[in-house]
Amino acid sequence: YAIWAFPEAGDTPADFFGRGFLPSSKNLDRFYLCRSLRVALADFKASSENRRILRKGEGFAFELVPRPQFDFTSARREFCLSYAAQKFGQEVMTPERLDNLMNSAITSHLMLFRETQTQREVGLVTMFLQPQLVAQYYYAFYDLDYAAQNLGMFMMTSAVNFFAEQKYERLYLGSCYSRNALYKTQFAGAEFFNGAFWSRDLDELKYLIARNEQPQTQHLFEAEEYLHRFHDGELGNAVARSLFEIG
Repeated sequence: YAIWAFPEAGDTPADFFGRGFLPSSKNLDRFYLCRSLRVALADFKASSENRRILRKGEGFAFELVPRPQFDFTSARREFCLSYAAQKFGQEVMTPERLDNLMNSAITSHLMLFRETQTQREVGLVTMFLQPQLVAQYYYAFYDLDYAAQNLGMFMMTSAVNFFAEQKYERLYLGSCYSRNALYKTQFAGAEFFNGAFWSRDLDELKYLIARNEQPQTQHLFEAEEYLHRFHDGELGNAVARSLFEIG
């Protein structure tokens, strides 16, 4: 089953992000529970690897632009579609889907990246911001010719560093279900939603990813191995930390 959540009067997106949900509707009127991954920015401090990536991208600069001030030109549209076709495959990001992304509530701002020497635009990221609670790093598009400069990683690292400086509470980086997504955990303060609460135990995350690669006959919280390794053998320990209650 998929677990969905629908906002009621008085709810804000931060209420759902904080409980492990991510938007399943680009209008922010439906959310789904998942293995969300975020960075608690008060605990972020750039590591030597983070600093290396930032130094490697010293030839790039960025600006944060509110969506109403962003001119989604035909050139930018083609840039995004070309990247998506190369990165995700043809027809994964259709022109209609891209237009919807750029004109929906889930994109409140964009981070635009330029090569400083030429002022050529080389990347953009669609963002959702609820100051100062939530920043969501959503879709990133960039020039793959700059792979040697680690442009994609520079963009994400720049976002983490920038929103930490802006005193945002948390930056959400999507979900983490595969080994290929573990790069998102390289930031101090990284944590993931394990189905009950936010965890910073990266061994637990790697265990869950490996477990997903095998056929299973039990739900996660029924698995004795999981409970013994990460919850001292007691389901009640996970329940006590759960962010959910019926009331």
